[in-house]
Amino acid sequence: MVAATKRPDADAGGASFPLEVAAVWVLFGVVAVEILVTYSRLPAAELYHVSGSGAIGGASRALVFVNFPTALVAIAILAVLFHRLMGRFTAGAALIGIALSAAIFWPGIVKQSDLDARPVNAIPAVGVLVALVLTLTAALRLERPHPPVFGRADLVRALVAAVVLLLALPWIGADLGLSFNGVPVLGSVYQTGELRAQPDVSGLHPAVHHGHHHGMDGSLLVLSALLLSRTVSAVPRRRLRGVLGAYLALLLGYGAGNIANDFWLEQVVKRGWTTWEIPDVTTPKASVAWGVIILAAAAIWGTWVWRGRHARAERGQEYE
Repeated sequence: MVAATKRPDADAGGASFPLEVAAVWVLFGVVAVEILVTYSRLPAAELYHVSGSGAIGGASRALVFVNFPTALVAIAILAVLFHRLMGRFTAGAALIGIALSAAIFWPGIVKQSDLDARPVNAIPAVGVLVALVLTLTAALRLERPHPPVFGRADLVRALVAAVVLLLALPWIGADLGLSFNGVPVLGSVYQTGELRAQPDVSGLHPAVHHGHHHGMDGSLLVLSALLLSRTVSAVPRRRLRGVLGAYLALLLGYGAGNIANDFWLEQVVKRGWTTWEIPDVTTPKASVAWGVIILAAAAIWGTWVWRGRHARAERGQEYE
């Protein structure tokens, strides 16, 4: 999937600005604004595991969003830009940005049980800021983006993205503080504002609470991995290309796991169709569910590597 499309910037040494990176920033920017507005206007009681309200509450939840999942994707963006910004200063800044963003992997930086911002959340946020500044630097320094060239692999990407967006519709509404109750078609297909019971949780509550969901985080991770995977073939260094491809494959599998867990709970379990829940994979741990994610990521990465080598062999092109 990575290299089935011949990209002009691959032949030009990767000197053009990648439109895929810009598209990813737009996705995260839109959702960040939605979170800021929704958490500012709705009381904390209608939201999930936050205590603040008003502008401060909105900014607090938006900062946590900048940590997770944004910092995870910022690492990939910095890796994509690393070989394009060859200056010593910019390369060093990219490495610092990756290190700061990687603080998100430290246990407890973001806790699902408490989504209020804390001082420690500033660390990954600075890494994301570095990624954004270097993206703007690349947009100014590099050649204008080449017109996208689409191949068969992009059809697969588009189909996967379409499925993800369909599953994410209730979470998109929730980010806006809306439910589908009474909405033609959507209100019949999805349950959102209906009061439902949940196994091991007392009382009734909306099937899909207002505000941000980890299923939406998973959707953003999958969409970002699909977009950024188009840039991997332009990375000239084989080792960096392999690491970036493996990381994107892991983000894809991790995002899919979060989508499956959240959607199944809200749209299947809360309808009373079953009491079995897809395990929560938000926090990495030794488990069967995470074993499935790792195996799926390895299969995706292996497929990408094979297709990439095959495509470069056809072009008579190989990188060091």
